Amino acid sequence: MDPKNLKKEYTNGEVTVVWQSGKCIHSGNCVKNNPDVFQPKEQPWIKIDASSTEKIIEAVQKCPSGALTFFKNV
Repeated sequence: MDPKNLKKEYTNGEVTVVWQSGKCIHSGNCVKNNPDVFQPKEQPWIKIDASSTEKIIEAVQKCPSGALTFFKNV
């Protein structure tokens, strides 16, 4: 597994956030927009249960590189 091209998924049951390390430009928009969820110095760095689904989606939609995406769970 190439550490520069990881793909990880984090779910709270309502929404799944997908992170692709190879696309990340480290803009920090995710942290700025939802620091409760996005904590890059922690492991795992996405604390999906720390915020509402709506706030998570809002932060993910502000990712300029497309490294963070989401889908709603059915």
